[in-house]
Amino acid sequence: MSIQPLPSLAPARSIHFAEVLMARESITPMDAGCQSYLIYKLEKLGFICEKHKINGVKNLIARWGQGPVHLAFSGHTDVVPPGPIDKWKSPPFSPVISENKLYGRGAADMKTGIAAMLAATERTIASLDPSNMSFWWLITSDEEGEAEWGSKWIAEYLSSKNVQLDMCLVGEPSASTRTGDTIKIGRRGSLSGTIHITGKQGHVAYPKTAVNAIHKASSVVNALTHYPFDTGSDDFPGTTIQITHMDTGSFTDNIVPSSVRIEFNVRYSWQFNQNSLSLLLRDIIKNVDVQAQVSFSRPCEAYLSSPNNDSEKCLITCVEKAIKGATGRYPVISTSGGTSDGRFFASERTQVVEVGVPNATIHQVNEHIHLSDLLTLEDIYTDILKNIGGR
Repeated sequence: MSIQPLPSLAPARSIHFAEVLMARESITPMDAGCQSYLIYKLEKLGFICEKHKINGVKNLIARWGQGPVHLAFSGHTDVVPPGPIDKWKSPPFSPVISENKLYGRGAADMKTGIAAMLAATERTIASLDPSNMSFWWLITSDEEGEAEWGSKWIAEYLSSKNVQLDMCLVGEPSASTRTGDTIKIGRRGSLSGTIHITGKQGHVAYPKTAVNAIHKASSVVNALTHYPFDTGSDDFPGTTIQITHMDTGSFTDNIVPSSVRIEFNVRYSWQFNQNSLSLLLRDIIKNVDVQAQVSFSRPCEAYLSSPNNDSEKCLITCVEKAIKGATGRYPVISTSGGTSDGRFFASERTQVVEVGVPNATIHQVNEHIHLSDLLTLEDIYTDILKNIGGR
């Protein structure tokens, strides 16, 4: 494979911005100077920027304009570790182009999304109306990690300042094959759980004097996996549960185990929230084994953005039109995939849409996208900004 250094192409601002950001080794929760670069660029465009460092996580909150329509761009500067360096065709934090493809960690997830938004902001800022629009940049360095002090904190901070977003555009890689082929308007929630089952240890030859914790655990697992959760709809996958681990401690083949730890994860639809789901799961488990101990962890709420009746203020409609203008086709509307930071901003008032480059190589060795996908995303973001905030 022929590899050349990434060129600085004047007309393609997003390629240059991607080069600058991808060259910074910002492995979660490190930012490595990405947000300082964004602040430098945004302040030149008239944004008021705030820097917040919370428990080792860096957050950037930037605002332009004082208008009643609040539009935000949400993204993250952190990336996952590169994995085995010797498997990369080029250094993961030295972005390169080969055969019109941009290689490097963050090429898809999601420094190119930030680069495209920065380029679109530069292209449109002079035509936006600050008396009609408040334009926010909400950037964190902790999306790939625990996400406790990143976008979640930013959303709580905005709420404390009585800022209510109308629309939030998330730059996550939403496409399947080509930029614009898919957008996401919601995500299933996620809830992990741990169950401790207690039995009575004994000799396998005398089962009447023992209580096998595995047998009790099997009944609990059967009840959970056969419970008729919702099946979802055409627009939203149903709720599913997966048992991810079981542990009985040290093994001896002539001892009936006295305890079992069960780990599980539920991906749930918008019909549940963390509280209602955890109550249901406790009931299912306790109906089988009243002595079982249950705890929950890593909650991520589900969300679903519905089209606004006012087409001029409907982010979904605006994104669809921009994609049609840039690609000649309308996108598939999806809610598939894992969790995203969009959940922290979504509400009955706040529409959240994810639109970005293809996600085929995210978190992989030799992560890459085609340059055309980045340039298309820049055009899409540009049209969205013009349509929402233009004079």
